[in-house]
Amino acid sequence: MYDFGQIHKIPTVIMRGGTSKGLLLRRSDLPSDPKLRDEVILRLYGSPDSTQIDGLGGGTSLSSKLAIVGPSLQPDAHIDYTFGQVSLEKKVIDYHVTCGNFVTAVGLYAAEEGYVPLQEPVTYVRIYNTNINKMIVAEIPVKDGQIEYEGDFVIDGVPGSSAKIMINFLNSGGTFTGRTLPTGHATDRIHLQDGRQFEVSIVDCANVVVFVRAGDVGLQGTELQAEVNNNKGLMSTLEAIRVEAGILIGMIQPEDREIVSPSSHALPKIAMIAPSQVYSTSDHRTIEENEIDLISRYISMGSLHRAYAVSGAIAVAAAAKIPGTIPNEAVATQKKGIRIGHPSGVIYVESTVEQDGTNWIVNRAANGRTARRLMEGYAHVPISVLREK
Repeated sequence: MYDFGQIHKIPTVIMRGGTSKGLLLRRSDLPSDPKLRDEVILRLYGSPDSTQIDGLGGGTSLSSKLAIVGPSLQPDAHIDYTFGQVSLEKKVIDYHVTCGNFVTAVGLYAAEEGYVPLQEPVTYVRIYNTNINKMIVAEIPVKDGQIEYEGDFVIDGVPGSSAKIMINFLNSGGTFTGRTLPTGHATDRIHLQDGRQFEVSIVDCANVVVFVRAGDVGLQGTELQAEVNNNKGLMSTLEAIRVEAGILIGMIQPEDREIVSPSSHALPKIAMIAPSQVYSTSDHRTIEENEIDLISRYISMGSLHRAYAVSGAIAVAAAAKIPGTIPNEAVATQKKGIRIGHPSGVIYVESTVEQDGTNWIVNRAANGRTARRLMEGYAHVPISVLREK
């Protein structure tokens, strides 16, 4: 290729992990200076631009994920994983969140790239997530000395079936605030600037999520993307609740109230909860009431998630086992796991929760996902990007 010294090439792998998609970049292939590194990554994705037409981003928050990976610096882990949410609207990469879907891609990548020797029937990949300083264990199926890709496991929101990859989140309670219930309460009352009040449950488990009843914001809970995203009054209310909850637990400063946005402050997340009921998915399938334990709608980067974030589902599963929380009151019968109805179907998550004084310990939360390598090669950026200050 004749680039006349004008193009810099970076080894890149594009993968799908769960219902997310993005780039996996090796730590060693990126500039060591964080500011310059992010300049390069933003140019790779084509951000900021809502279409990301001049880059490898997919033009949605779900397809603008980032994993920076490398040999682990931790003695008990195989690979380090730094997650980034690449903004479409701003020149920003948010490293203050994590993604339970995309970690599935990291687990498969580590097995494919030889970070861990393959063992039958399951290879356990220990992933150190630097965003939250927690260990995640991916179970990669192996048969006849090779990774097993084909299977009959299906996740709603992704076409077809693949081999199941179990993702185990260890000791995931209090990931960001140190407590599974940051305020110490199962519910809190949020006061908006316009005088309205809403009862919420704030749960910190894999991600910090604010749960509000769908009925309290005027919804049934079964609504799909267009009904939620096009309802500007609803979205404004949800954002206001999210911001006030963030102020309550110290993740957002009161003086920043007017300038906060999902791009500038991705945490806390917010999700609506409703009791199980019959509804139609975005692909017109009927989910019966007895197929799920509750319904939830998860807001990601200012719009309704077309499926459900794994980290959000883990928070739901933990909250459902803590008496008095909004997810707990929506579940009729306690079981080992919980089935969450979302716009694309159902996601199943297991959790083990126990009380420790005034705190709740989430020893394990697990979810089955699939992943696939989509492309590998070189991504190109202008050499001038490396010279930017």
